[in-house]
Amino acid sequence: MSVWESLAVFAAGIGAGTINTIVGSGTLITFPVLLATGLPPVTANVSNTLGLVPGSLSGAFGYRRELRGQRARVLRLGAVSAVGGLAGAVLLLTLPSESFDTIVPVLIGLALVLVVLQPRLAAALRKRREAAGADGADPDGGPALAGGMLLASAYGGYFGAAQGVLYLGLMGLLLREDLQRINAVKNVIAAIVNGIAAVFFLFVAEFDWTAVLLIAAGSALGGQIGARVGRRLPPAVLRGVIVAVGTVAIVQMLLR
Repeated sequence: MSVWESLAVFAAGIGAGTINTIVGSGTLITFPVLLATGLPPVTANVSNTLGLVPGSLSGAFGYRRELRGQRARVLRLGAVSAVGGLAGAVLLLTLPSESFDTIVPVLIGLALVLVVLQPRLAAALRKRREAAGADGADPDGGPALAGGMLLASAYGGYFGAAQGVLYLGLMGLLLREDLQRINAVKNVIAAIVNGIAAVFFLFVAEFDWTAVLLIAAGSALGGQIGARVGRRLPPAVLRGVIVAVGTVAIVQMLLR
């Protein structure tokens, strides 16, 4: 990896850590950059997963005030999500690499649709909660939330683009809770899922350790940026960046 490529990967890590802390979808920043350095898709994906773990932990620490009083919720959803994340990681290495090449552009496309529709989804969820009134949502989310988080985490362990958006949508729909507190839980769950998948990959997959270290350093810094100043950034700007980079990733993978 050249000096300029290393700087690009580090910068992508900062961007991913920042965006993951705020909304999710940071993988759409780092993954295409790793592909551009010449890494095979599966190696790029597992290296990216491990590298983003420090960023998730950093973002969760930055949101520690919003986590107060949610320990039981985090433990319950974290246990379910860990199972899903491990299942997704197993699928990544069980399916042929050609399957990954075929599936990932579709996953990125679906993730971009989720990112674009997020404002409308959030508005619809807000109206639903207001219409439902005080008793309109199970305080724990019930089996529906547990099942949804299991499936979303399996997707996260497999690839993870827009993983955070899925979590925000599910918890926003099924929990009667402030969005910032939901976002804090999302950061912890993402750290758990990425961590479980990364530990599994350590034993069975091939990493590019230069990429891992650069993304880890950048994402840890980005996690703090996202927690401290990211809320001030216009959401439309973040979505625009994610969509632009994700589109480049789709084109690049289709042309490989």
